[in-house]
Amino acid sequence: MTPAQRAIERLQAWPDLSSGPAGCGTGRALRTVHSEIVHFHSDRDVDLHLTVPAIRRLRDDLQVSTAIRLVPDSDWVTVHLDCDTDVDLLMSLVSAALKAHQQRPAPAGQSAGKTCNFRRVTVLPRG
Repeated sequence: MTPAQRAIERLQAWPDLSSGPAGCGTGRALRTVHSEIVHFHSDRDVDLHLTVPAIRRLRDDLQVSTAIRLVPDSDWVTVHLDCDTDVDLLMSLVSAALKAHQQRPAPAGQSAGKTCNFRRVTVLPRG
C-alpha cells in the first residue's frame, strides 16, 4: 500500500470529508461541504488547501519540513509522502485545514482556492 493510499484510507473515515474527483482534473479529492481540502495526484504527491492565513501562521514550520513545498501566493501546500511520518504530518495539516475552512468558508456556490499546486511544484526525491 502506498503512502497516499494509507492517507486516503485514514481520511475517508473522517466524518467531515467526502470523496470525489479533484477539481483540477487530476486525481482524487476529499472535500467538505464548502470546498475541496485534499487532492491526491499520485501515490506520493498530495495538495492540501490550507488557506493563506493558515500558511502564514505555520510558515516557519512548513518551510523546514522536507515533505512540504510552498508556492508563493497559493492557498495550497504540496505534501510529498515518503514514509509514515509524512502521512502523520498530512493528517495534522488536514486537521488545521478543516479548522481554517470553518473560520472562513467559501461563499455559497463557490469553491474557494480551486486552483491547487498541481504542475506548479516539482518534487525531487529525497536522498
